[in-house]
Formats: sequence, structure tokens, C-alpha cells
Amino acid sequence: MGKITDALKKAAEERVGHIEKLNRVRATRLFVAQRTMESQIDPRVVAFFDPKAAISEQYKILRTNILALNKGNPPRTLVVTSSTQGEGKTITCLNLAVAMVHSNRKTRVLLIDADMRRGRTAEYLGVKAEVGLSEVLKGEAELEQALYHVEAIENLTVLSSGAVPDHPVELVDSTAMRDLLKTAATQFDMVIIDTPPIISVTDAGIVGSIADGVLMVVRAGKTQRGLVNRAEELLYQSHAKVLGRVLTNIEYHVPEYIYRYL
Repeated sequence: MGKITDALKKAAEERVGHIEKLNRVRATRLFVAQRTMESQIDPRVVAFFDPKAAISEQYKILRTNILALNKGNPPRTLVVTSSTQGEGKTITCLNLAVAMVHSNRKTRVLLIDADMRRGRTAEYLGVKAEVGLSEVLKGEAELEQALYHVEAIENLTVLSSGAVPDHPVELVDSTAMRDLLKTAATQFDMVIIDTPPIISVTDAGIVGSIADGVLMVVRAGKTQRGLVNRAEELLYQSHAKVLGRVLTNIEYHVPEYIYRYL
């Protein structure tokens, strides 16, 4: 498995090691995003509200290491998943996306909420999206109708999950999804895709197999090593390339705020 950094891997293994183990688009038209105001952005998007905070610096380190992968040819389509619910994958997606667009490269990022069962990306960003990914994949809306740009976050475009469809797996495992990602990769510098937990459903494995790489989010103090291993086995079986792990729920001291959590 590829590593984001040796330090990140070491930290992840040390934290998880303390936990009890288990036994075993279509067309190639240019994308045009609608605009919305930033007043309802969730405060957990720390990289936006406090880019100099210690936690924001960690997202910048993650950004730097992702962009340094593969000898200067970094992944253009990046799936973020976890083994179970509640590990912080959506917050990780949001903060990583903001860190990406704040880079000196002025990276153009498309953040796709592919968790069509319980997606919350639009909610966290205060986006009132009438249509999203599910409508686009079903052919009920054009992609241009579903793209939004938060006014205060330059170069960040958002595609929400849309209404909950009857058969989410069939939508992500479709030619329409493949075409969407292929086209997005030509018009954005980075496409970050928030997917459901891999152990619960197969969506992350399906999307991961057609993306350039996958990041696994692991919550310290909660996620059991056996679940992490099982999740990565499922991703490997889907022929997804796991780039590394992002450890969340780390408590640390920050003078201005006493304590803050990732």
C-alpha cells in the first residue's frame, strides 16, 4: 500500500494498535457552476475558517503529500472512504478540498458527494442544491444544473448527492458515472469523491476502481484494526489503489482554543 507519509503511517498504526483487534457527463462542454453564499458553512470546515490553525496545517501536509505522489503526476480523481460510519470522512473531504484550492497552484477542485444514501456535503457548505449526482446519473438533470460554487471558496465546485435513489449502486456502477469522472478530470485539477463506508456497501469499491486512488479515513480510539484490514481487503478486491490512511479524532492542545478535534 502506498504511503502518504511515514509519519502519518506510523501515527495511524500506533493509534489503531491501542484498539482491540478483531479475530480475524457526459458531453465535454465546459462546466459552469452556480454560485451560493458562504454564510452557512459548517464550523468544522476549519481549513476555511482558520487556515493558520494547527489542524489546518495537517490538511496542508496531506495536500502536499498527495500532490507529490507519482513523481509529480498526482492523482486527479481521489476517492475518500472509511470502514464504518462516523469516522470523519466527509469533514476530511471538505477540509482537504479547501486546502487544495488554497494552494499556491490555485488548484481547481470538484468535490463530488457520491454518498447518495446520506450525503451531507451540501449541508456542510450551506448549499441549497435542488438537484445533484443522482439526478445527473439518472438523466433527469444536466450537469450544469447540479454544480455549485460557494462564493467565499475560490476554485471549489460542488456536486451534491441529490435525492436518495432507489438503487444507488447501479448509478455509481454505470457508464454515466465513468463518463462524468473522465470528463471532470479534464476540466478540474483535482476531483475529490466522498463515498459511503466500504464495509456497509460496495459503492466506494466501485468508484475506487475507476478513480486514481483511495484514501481511508480511520477514527482513532474507535475503529478496530480488524475493520480497517477488512475495508482495505474489499478495496483491493475491487482493484482500487489505496494511497494511505488519514487518522481522525486526535486530541491536541491549541492555546487559542484549549482543545480542538480533527
